[in-house]
Amino acid sequence: MTSALADYTTLGVGGFARRLVVAEDEQLLVATVMDCDQRGEPVLIMGGGSNVVIADSGFDGTAVLIRTRGINIEADSIGGAWVTSAAGEPWDDFVGHAVASQWSGVEALSGIPGCVGATPIQNVGAYGQQVGDVIARVRAWDRVDRVQRTLAAAECAFGYRTSAFREDLSRFLILDVTMQLSLSSTSTPITYADVLRELGIDAGSRRPLTEVRQAVLAVRRTKGMVLDPNDPDTRSTGSFFTNPILTDEQAAQLLPADAPRYPAGSGQVKTSAAWLIERAGFARGYGNELAAISSKHTLALTNRGNATADDVLALAREIRGGVQNLFGITIDPEPILVNCEL
Repeated sequence: MTSALADYTTLGVGGFARRLVVAEDEQLLVATVMDCDQRGEPVLIMGGGSNVVIADSGFDGTAVLIRTRGINIEADSIGGAWVTSAAGEPWDDFVGHAVASQWSGVEALSGIPGCVGATPIQNVGAYGQQVGDVIARVRAWDRVDRVQRTLAAAECAFGYRTSAFREDLSRFLILDVTMQLSLSSTSTPITYADVLRELGIDAGSRRPLTEVRQAVLAVRRTKGMVLDPNDPDTRSTGSFFTNPILTDEQAAQLLPADAPRYPAGSGQVKTSAAWLIERAGFARGYGNELAAISSKHTLALTNRGNATADDVLALAREIRGGVQNLFGITIDPEPILVNCEL
């Protein structure tokens, strides 16, 4: 089976794969990847295609779409809810299930596209929550040693938008993810201004999970971050650039003095990629009729309908270069780049 990979990504760009396999069960998933590895054939593993930019030249190998399903629940009143989800479960469906079951810990991650198995790779996070904070273990196929492994949270090396899985994308095939969620009808403390404003509450307040989920979805819609076929601003990979992590010395040299600075661990400071991009002269809507910055969200680079991967990457290079020239700071891409680079 051969197909344009653009059809399986939220950005809507990417050429053809030599072969496409839809894996609806774990046995086929592992067998396909293992067979390709043994024969030395390149493998591209895809979930929801929401965090990937694939070259116009496509992929000269087998693309595997993970479509496994299943949520297994083990809950108690002391340790919380232990929930194991198959890698192919749509992430927002899982969040909706958690909210309906009164499991707290992922409600602020509502509306994020993609599959459960992809979330540990970049340690998905938003509005004060990240999956690394609730993941207990990840079960994966080790493609190097050709054995199944279960990695405890500490072994996953979660960091800001990264993990051990992202550091070596060719090694682990994630099969399922186990999360430990609190048994609660109310959210974790809410601190992000946009969500606080939507709910009309003060920082640190808690609200019913359903209210927080709806508020987060509403905020994300205003930024074009909830998939909508009628809204070209949602034809993106979400945030294209990560917020830079600077040393204390670099942060001290960042001008003007009111540039965003947030603590990011010992000797490190996080600043805002969106702020840098805007100050470098790239406003919302900047670009052309093919590829442009979202009209709603500075960090999202969008396909306005007929863009190629080259169109999107050209825009990304222009923005990255402008920030580098003005501030001396390199902003890195968040999506995984397949057969292409900035």
